[in-house]
Amino acid sequence: MKVYEGHILTVNEHDDVCRYLVEEGGRIAYVGNDLPARYGGAPVEHLGPRALVPCFVDTHEHLASFATFNAGLNVMDARSNEQICEMVADFAHNSAAKTLIAFGASPHSVAEGRLVSRAELDAVCPDRPLMLVKYDGHACVVNSRLLERVEKRVSGLRGYHPETGEMNQEAFFAVSDFITGSLSIPELVGNIQRAMDYLTGKGIGMVHDVSGVGFAGNLDISLERWLAKSAQGGFAVRVFPQSMDVRVATSRHLPRIGGCFACALDGCFGSTDAALGEPYEGTGDTGVLYYTDEEVTRFCVEANRAGLQIEMHAIGDAAFDQAARALAAALEDHPRPDHRHGIIHACLPTEEGLELCARHHIQLPMQTSFIDWPQEPDAYLEKILGAERAARLNPLRDLWDRGITISAGSDAPCTDPDPILWMSRACNHSNPAQSLTVREALRMCTYNGAWTTFDERDWGSLEPGKLANMTVLSADPYETDPRELDRIRVEQLLLEGRPYAPQRQGVAAAIARGIAGHGSC
Repeated sequence: MKVYEGHILTVNEHDDVCRYLVEEGGRIAYVGNDLPARYGGAPVEHLGPRALVPCFVDTHEHLASFATFNAGLNVMDARSNEQICEMVADFAHNSAAKTLIAFGASPHSVAEGRLVSRAELDAVCPDRPLMLVKYDGHACVVNSRLLERVEKRVSGLRGYHPETGEMNQEAFFAVSDFITGSLSIPELVGNIQRAMDYLTGKGIGMVHDVSGVGFAGNLDISLERWLAKSAQGGFAVRVFPQSMDVRVATSRHLPRIGGCFACALDGCFGSTDAALGEPYEGTGDTGVLYYTDEEVTRFCVEANRAGLQIEMHAIGDAAFDQAARALAAALEDHPRPDHRHGIIHACLPTEEGLELCARHHIQLPMQTSFIDWPQEPDAYLEKILGAERAARLNPLRDLWDRGITISAGSDAPCTDPDPILWMSRACNHSNPAQSLTVREALRMCTYNGAWTTFDERDWGSLEPGKLANMTVLSADPYETDPRELDRIRVEQLLLEGRPYAPQRQGVAAAIARGIAGHGSC
């Protein structure tokens, strides 16, 4: 048993701020402003200027990809392609990996104003296969050694550009599948466990993992499901199989399906293949819809009838409308009062689509890290979309005021999983009229995330009876100027009342425990 005294931000129904919280046996026994006498002998932690909040939930993350790239080279901070090549050369010199993976290249944050090329990568890494993934996770540049390995797989696919080494659209997915499929199981498990430890350092206690990126027989989905069930220390993973085949979820007894890759309805702004209703500025190009309306609706109807929760990637307005129409059609075919279907990203929603979301209670796992994103700056978005459409990106205030549930995710590895950044961007929107209040932003990052996967009974707020899953912040965000939110630091994560301890199971033990069925996913 332990008593916490100070700034207790409950994020309950009334957003109460209390003085005391009592943890007992891993659950919250009491929250209030006066400490009952029965707890008088318990040890007390005085928070002082710090604050206790519910632990954060990342509602959209590619856990295996993040784990893989987090173990590789991150070039996001590079400000020239020359610097990227220097980093790659040093990485290649010091890494023993058979295949090298780097991440974070952007044409918008380097002096040259373009992606690094295959020839430039060959000059610094000629002997081993190298994949440098673009910041948005929807394209990559390969060196010649890797191109030799994948050419037969990708040469006939859309997005194949051997002259520059850039692979996007279907060609990128094929290269990504090849790379992830080449990883050994011990290597992948170790990377995922280290990624869990990294996430907890950011105050994240639960992650919604979109899984399924190229392993034979969807082994990665099974593997991540087992790791979710066997995760130690109270860390929670909710697995979404990225498949349009409902059996991939039902055969594994998973209650949900969706994500990106196979469940992506369009591309992204960085590759100008997000699907738009009107062409990109100065072009006749409207991006790419990967599926017909009939195909998406057929998938949604089947998954909804199977009782699954559905989420799909939609960046552009045309893709958003397609997703909203398909989910609405599925719910009209087979009404479900509490389905919690969602549209991921929802960067450029339309009035028609939002009306459908509000009417059918479709939720939106969004990425506020995309606001003022250095890798995809506002000036670039305005250039390709025009000022009017760019001003409508990520309309948080409009969504909140319509009663549409929005939650926060990183889309890692595209952005760093950093809930403090999510809150800061949400409260300091580049379009000030679309900013949230600090209280709303904290709810978006905590309770709404738990609610999204039906976990609000035990997670998401600090209330008696719930698990004592809590994050200690260096300052009270409610008493912090919204412009200073990014100065707040995560000091500690407590899961079931205990400080989080790093994952320590071996590969065999983790998989065996997961197969045995302990825990939930």
